[in-house]
Amino acid sequence: MKPGLRFWQRALQALRFLGPEGTRRALLYALLRDSWNRKEPAPKSPWRPVGPPQAVAAIPGGGRFLFPEGELEAVFLEGGLRLTWTPGRLPPPYAIEKAPALLEPEREGEGGRFVLRAGGLRLEVGPEGLLFLDERGRVWRREALPERQGEAWRHRVDLAPGERLHGLGGVAAPLDRRGRAYRLWNRDVGGSYGPEEGPLYLTLPLLLSRKPGGGYLVFYENPYEASLDLRGEAALVAFAGGALRYYLFPGKPQEALAAYTALTGRPPLPPRFALGLHFARWGLRTEEEVREVVEGFFAHDLPLSALHLDIDYMDGHRVFTVDRGRFPHLEGLVRDLEGRGVRTVLILDPGVKAEAGFPPFESGLREGVFCTLPGGRLLKAPVWPGWCAFPDFTSPKARAWWGERCGELLALGVQGFWLDMNEPAAFAAWGDPTLPKPTRHALEGQEGDHREAHNLYGLLMARATHEALRARGVARPFLFSRSGWAGLARYAWNWTGDVESSWEALRRTVGIVLGLGLSGVPYTGSDIGGFSGHPSPELFLRWFQAAAFMPFFRLHSAISTPRREPWRFGEPVLSILRNFARLRQALIPYLYTLAWEAREKGYPLVRPLFFLDPEGEAEDAFLLGDALLVAPVVEEGVRHRLVPLPRGLWYDFWSHRLVEGPGEVFAEAPLERIPLFVRAGAALPLAEGEGLVLHLYPGPEGRAEGVLYWDEGDGEGPSRLDRFLLEGGRLLWQGEGAYPWPWEGLGLRLHGARLKGGRVGDAFYPVQDGLLRLPPFLEAFLEVEG
Repeated sequence: MKPGLRFWQRALQALRFLGPEGTRRALLYALLRDSWNRKEPAPKSPWRPVGPPQAVAAIPGGGRFLFPEGELEAVFLEGGLRLTWTPGRLPPPYAIEKAPALLEPEREGEGGRFVLRAGGLRLEVGPEGLLFLDERGRVWRREALPERQGEAWRHRVDLAPGERLHGLGGVAAPLDRRGRAYRLWNRDVGGSYGPEEGPLYLTLPLLLSRKPGGGYLVFYENPYEASLDLRGEAALVAFAGGALRYYLFPGKPQEALAAYTALTGRPPLPPRFALGLHFARWGLRTEEEVREVVEGFFAHDLPLSALHLDIDYMDGHRVFTVDRGRFPHLEGLVRDLEGRGVRTVLILDPGVKAEAGFPPFESGLREGVFCTLPGGRLLKAPVWPGWCAFPDFTSPKARAWWGERCGELLALGVQGFWLDMNEPAAFAAWGDPTLPKPTRHALEGQEGDHREAHNLYGLLMARATHEALRARGVARPFLFSRSGWAGLARYAWNWTGDVESSWEALRRTVGIVLGLGLSGVPYTGSDIGGFSGHPSPELFLRWFQAAAFMPFFRLHSAISTPRREPWRFGEPVLSILRNFARLRQALIPYLYTLAWEAREKGYPLVRPLFFLDPEGEAEDAFLLGDALLVAPVVEEGVRHRLVPLPRGLWYDFWSHRLVEGPGEVFAEAPLERIPLFVRAGAALPLAEGEGLVLHLYPGPEGRAEGVLYWDEGDGEGPSRLDRFLLEGGRLLWQGEGAYPWPWEGLGLRLHGARLKGGRVGDAFYPVQDGLLRLPPFLEAFLEVEG
């Protein structure tokens, strides 16, 4: 869609959503914001190089290099390096969960060239720039010396031929980020976005490099607005302020991600219900409508794990309120839904209506927790309730105040919160839809403005909410946030925001989810069918099928769209959707084990094909863990497609046919299914009925192995880890942990051969309808025909 057409489309959409008074506020706010922003002088000095290195002094873990126009501190960490160019202030370490231990390097230098070595890595600092080498002397990164312009920094990094770059958070762009320029500034796109939009709600200054001879991950610990130009033979990376601090972790993608997530924090285990099907709709206006929708799921035999309430439940869209006229018995509704296995999640927006007599606003004023303009004047900006004040989440006092308000809602019995509008967003008729750049923030006592705090806002709202729930005894808070920054995975999940309903957007969504995973955000997903618009039954179905294999499996749509409950699409769509919803339920043991792996190793659940094969490239296919390859249908009318397979043998999930990669294979894709393959050598745990069935997909030597993690599904109680290994006809089962095995024995299905039965000790157990059920064992022997 042309930019001009999209502008007018959004203008009309805004007028419809906001109404005349809301539109008037958006016009006035845009004028005020521009006036406040003009008071911030733009830098006028030219870019100045730091000059050649003049001297080096030893510091713990590395060295401090002196330049005519700056200083560089380089330290060696376990698995990587940290470099910091100053002058420029360091941000509060919001992104860092645990700083790695320092390694003491060897130091040498002469003739203006200095060398540090430690942990198999070598750093050379000279007049031409910085060289990073491995223990074999291969250069894996080459930088020019940086330049300064007032408070801003920029530097150039060489890119090798064929080098691929991933990351940057939520970006509607190809998975390989090369060939484009990017702005990193979290932004509400305003109603819906298309397949080539940017920037989006959650941007991250992180790039994952893949190239011959060794790749690496670089994370810039700088929350200021950034620009990256990746269109040439070198990457030009610039930040509008702050010190130029960055971490480098060399290695394969899995190794680099493990090191990065160890630094910024790995996700805690989610409550198990979070892995099921969720439903939300902006426009469920009454308690009766909510009950009717939930009854519809039960009546149509559709499993439902959670029901999300959008801003409709609030009184006049005021956060921390309930409209008792439309939701008179919200506590009872929550209790009734929980009794049927459906959890309730409430939306929260950061804007607090600036209304005299409104208790949250009055208490926030008394405690001084809201953002202000220079001079101390309260900052107000319009969002859904009207003119609002905004908590300064960079202040511990404001986070504690927010937590008290969340506790009041938690008392209703809800099981989670949905954090929206936290880029932070404001309604503006034009320009940047956020707070003015001079807005003041505490920044943990450092004091600063919105240029530094903007990208941190969503992260710190999630932190405040997470800490509030933990302080009130919630062992595993379930939160998901539209915006965030590095470290978000410690506190919240994410969703990809207000994507439009189109085939192009569905295709791009696959890449956005992959890109977020490669940026350290492992739990994400999209609004099934798109947030806005009216998807055809086929588009809705194909979107649902793809989403069934993504971490966050949620139906959601805008108030202006026709109703989207699955049964409204009729047959045969409803039956197909039901089958995929049931398949998702069957996958919960596998997904829960991947959640454990994400906690232990930092790997995303949804992974690119190159995790298994360095040559694997695909924009429209992905791995779910290491066992499943998913190839969604992302084009209208398609009933077959080519599927890129990494190296090795793969089983067609539907036909059990064995095919071999690398290469593309032709796969049927009728409406009833999408191409789905299982890696040969996998043991896949699936729920069937009330039991657990291990599906064995032997490799060429009859070997298959897998892991299952399980616990109560919430809380901090005991757990267990079970490992399964099939070698020939011998199946070994090794379990550890205090949590008892929760199923009656173990079911087995063998693929690629016909299973006759199994023997445990002297007892023989026959197969019935392809399923072998065995009591708990340490060793079993399987008998197959032929």
